[in-house]
Amino acid sequence: MRQIIAMGGGGFSMEPENPLLDLYILGQSEKQTPKVCFVPTASGDAENYITRFYKAFERHECIPSHLSLFSPPSKDLEAFVMDKDIIYVGGGITKNLLALWKEWGLDIVLRKAWGQGKIMAGVSAGSICWFEEGITDSFGCGLDSLKALGFLNGSNCPHYDGEEDRRPAYKRFVGSGRISGGFAADDGTALHYIDKELVKAVSSRPEAKAYHVWMEDGKVQEKEMKTIYLG
Repeated sequence: MRQIIAMGGGGFSMEPENPLLDLYILGQSEKQTPKVCFVPTASGDAENYITRFYKAFERHECIPSHLSLFSPPSKDLEAFVMDKDIIYVGGGITKNLLALWKEWGLDIVLRKAWGQGKIMAGVSAGSICWFEEGITDSFGCGLDSLKALGFLNGSNCPHYDGEEDRRPAYKRFVGSGRISGGFAADDGTALHYIDKELVKAVSSRPEAKAYHVWMEDGKVQEKEMKTIYLG
């Protein structure tokens, strides 16, 4: 079973006192004490981000670790990744994440790990990366579209309610054909895919939602999805 849990926002980095999404991710592993590996590439492996990950996950029933490409844990990244149960990708600059992963061959390793049942998860850049394309602020001048890894079909837009430009930009890009239709997630919402199919949307906030956005009959359509509050 191939699983991806893509968060529009939330988790330990945005909601340090609200562990609902992080606990949901851990709960999808068949292991009682899963090995969860944080990949902070998009933040430039920011030390503070890594520290916050350990502080959050050491409270939970799991074995935390992290994978830095600026200080690699091993020459054999594939063996390191394959030893984990969950890969949790942090937020930051999606374009840099993709470039570094491809340079190191980590994109190929992660696709293999996903195919062998390792759970892929992430927030913001760590959400966009799994789709064919997404809406990003990676270019430093407003929002733009970006081609990603394509583990999942279609496009993705995180922070749908958290940044005022995200929603209109996503709908505008889908409407113009600049980006394919797909799914958007508010801060505090996660899209759970199994074998490339979206099976549910869950949230750590009662009001947080997920949305399907697509073109039909020459118009942009937006449908609010049923979202399960985890609280």
